[in-house]
Amino acid sequence: FLPDREREEQETRLREELRQEWAAKQSSLKEEDIDITFSYWDGSGHRKTVRMKKGNSIYQFLQRCLEVLRREFSELKTVTADQLMYVKEDLILPHHYTFYDFIVTKARGKSGPLFMFDAHDDVRMVNDATVEKEDSHAGKVLLRSWYERNKHIFPASRWEPFDPTKSYDKYTIKD
Repeated sequence: FLPDREREEQETRLREELRQEWAAKQSSLKEEDIDITFSYWDGSGHRKTVRMKKGNSIYQFLQRCLEVLRREFSELKTVTADQLMYVKEDLILPHHYTFYDFIVTKARGKSGPLFMFDAHDDVRMVNDATVEKEDSHAGKVLLRSWYERNKHIFPASRWEPFDPTKSYDKYTIKD
C-alpha cells in the first residue's frame, strides 16, 4: 500500500463535508416543534399541553410547565423548576436530558415507549394488556416534595430513576 496524499486529502474533505451535513441535519431535527401532553400530579391529574422543541431539555420543559401551571395553582407561585420532577412511563427523567435524546435512542419506559411524547389515548384503557400501542401516557409533572411524602404509596412506589443502560422491554407489575 503506497501512500497517496491526494486521495487522503480528498477522503478527509469528504469526511468533513459528511460530518457538517450530519451536524446540520441534527440541528434542524432539534429545532422541530413537538406538543407534549403532561399531567400536573398532586394526587390527581390535571392535563395540559405545551409546545417545545425536540432539542429542549427536561429542565426547560419544566420551566415552561411552571409558566402554564402558575395561573391555576397558587402553591406553584414560589416553586422553581429544580423543585419539580418529570415522570414518564414510571421513570423519573433527569433534568439534563433532552427530548431529542429519548427520541433518537427510542428509549423505552416500563409500560411503553418514551419517545412518543404526543399522548392521545390512555394505553391502560385497552382490555388486552399485552397489546402495546405506539401512543404513550401523558407524563406527570409533580413537586419533588410531594414525591418524597408519597413514594411509599402507589403510583409513586413504582417510579424509579431513568437508567439508560437498563432495558425496560417487558412490562412488570412487581419488581
